[in-house]
Amino acid sequence: MAFPAGFGWAAATAAYQVEGGWDADGKGPCVWDTFTHQGGERVFKNQTGDVACGSYTLWEEDLKCIKQLGLTHYRFSLSWSRLLPDGTTGFINQKGIDYYNKIIDDLLKNGVTPIVTLYHFDLPQALEDQGGWLSEAIIESFDKYAQFCFSTFGDRVKQWITINEANVLSVMSYDLGMFPPGIPHFGTGGYQAAHNLIKAHARSWHSYDSLFRKEQKGMVSLSLFAVWLEPADPNSVSDQEAAKRAITFHLDLFAKPIFIDGDYPEVVKSQIASMSQKQGYPSSRLPEFTEEEKKMIKGTADFFAVQYYTTRLIKYQENKKGELGILQDAEVEFFPDPSWKNVDWIYVVPWGVRKLLKYIKDTYNNPVIYITENGFPQSDPAPLDDTQRWEYFRQTFQELFKAIQLDKVNLQVYCAWSLLDNFEWNQGYSSRFGLFHVDFEDPARPRVPYTSAKEYAKIIRNNGLEAHL
Repeated sequence: MAFPAGFGWAAATAAYQVEGGWDADGKGPCVWDTFTHQGGERVFKNQTGDVACGSYTLWEEDLKCIKQLGLTHYRFSLSWSRLLPDGTTGFINQKGIDYYNKIIDDLLKNGVTPIVTLYHFDLPQALEDQGGWLSEAIIESFDKYAQFCFSTFGDRVKQWITINEANVLSVMSYDLGMFPPGIPHFGTGGYQAAHNLIKAHARSWHSYDSLFRKEQKGMVSLSLFAVWLEPADPNSVSDQEAAKRAITFHLDLFAKPIFIDGDYPEVVKSQIASMSQKQGYPSSRLPEFTEEEKKMIKGTADFFAVQYYTTRLIKYQENKKGELGILQDAEVEFFPDPSWKNVDWIYVVPWGVRKLLKYIKDTYNNPVIYITENGFPQSDPAPLDDTQRWEYFRQTFQELFKAIQLDKVNLQVYCAWSLLDNFEWNQGYSSRFGLFHVDFEDPARPRVPYTSAKEYAKIIRNNGLEAHL
C-alpha cells in the first residue's frame, strides 16, 4: 500500500502551544497570554502556555524528534507578537527573527521542508485591544505582517498557511466566546470575524502573488477545519438536506468564496437573511461582499489545506424560537453515533476522512489537498505504549490510501497533530496529542516517543502501510 512517490509525511505544532518563553527576549503579549493569566477556569486547571514544551529554548530537542521520525515536512507557526510585539512593523524583534531563521535553516539542512503558518490563534494583544477580528482595520495589519514574513523568510519557505482554521477561530473567539477575548456575540460576531478573516487572507495572497511569487515560487493557502457530517437518518430527506446545509455553513462558508467565486454560499445567505428578518434585524446578520471584494477574494489559494479529526451525525432542528447562533441559523443539530469510540470530543471515524476528501475533490474542482492536521488524543496520564491510538492512525492511513487510489483525490501531504504533547487550548495539558510524550512536571521537558512515533516512522520509511495490512 505504497503512497505516491514524493508524498509528504509531516507533523505539526503551533507557536503558543509549544514555545513557552511567553515574555522572553522582547516578545509582546498575545491574546492567549492575557486570557490564560486572567484565570477563571476557562482553561483546564487554569493552565497556561507560559512554558508549554519549552520549544523556544529547546528547539534542538524538537529537531531530534523530527529526525527520529524521518519527516519529509514539518509544519509550525510563527508567533506574530514574538516577531512584531505590538502587531505592527513599527518595532521588529530581531531575537524572534533569529529563532525562526534557525528553525527554518536547521530543517532545510536536514532535508525537511518547512510548512509555515503565519497565524495560529495567537493574535497580538495590542491588535485585539483595537477590536481584533471584529474590526476591519485588522485586514491591513495582517497584510503588513504577512508581507514582513514573506520578505524575511520566503527565500527559504515555499509553503505558507496564512490563517489556521479560520472557521474555528471566528466561532470560538467571536461567536461563542470560548477562546480569547472570551466575549460571546451569538449569531453576529462569528460572521463579522469570518468576513474580515476571508478578506485578510485574500489580501495577503495577492501581496504574495504580486510582490513575491515570481522570485520565491512558493504556494499560499489557509487551513480550514472540517468535521465530516453525515445524515442521522440516511432515508430522511430533511436529514440529508440538514447534513448538506451543515457542511455548507461549516466549511463552504469560507471555502466557496476563496476557491470558487468570491461569495458566500446561497443557502448560507438565504438562511441567515430570513432568520435575521424574523428576529427583527433591519438587514442580514451576515455582512455582504462588494463586487470588487468578490473579485479580490476569488481564487486566492494555491492548494486546499484541511484539518480532519472526527465525524458527526446531523439532523434537522427547526429554529422555532428564533434563537441566535450559527447552528440555529443552519437549523441543524449534531451528535455522535453511540457505537463510535471516543476520547473527549474526538469520535474515531476513519471513513469520515475519505468522504471529506471526496467532497472537497468534487466541490472544489479536484484541488491539490494537504491534510494539515489529523490526530487522536490520549487522556492524561497517557501510556507510552499507545497501541490503541496507533490502530486509529493505521485505519486513517488505509482510508487515505483508498481516497488516493480509488477516488483519485490529489492528496499530497499529511501532517499528524502533533509532534509533541502540548497546550491544547481550553483543555490545557489534559489532552495529549503528541507523537512524543512531554513530561510537563520536569523543568527539562523531556521528549519520549510513544509507540505511535515508532510506527509512524516505519510508515514514512516505507512511504505507506505494509502490504499485508
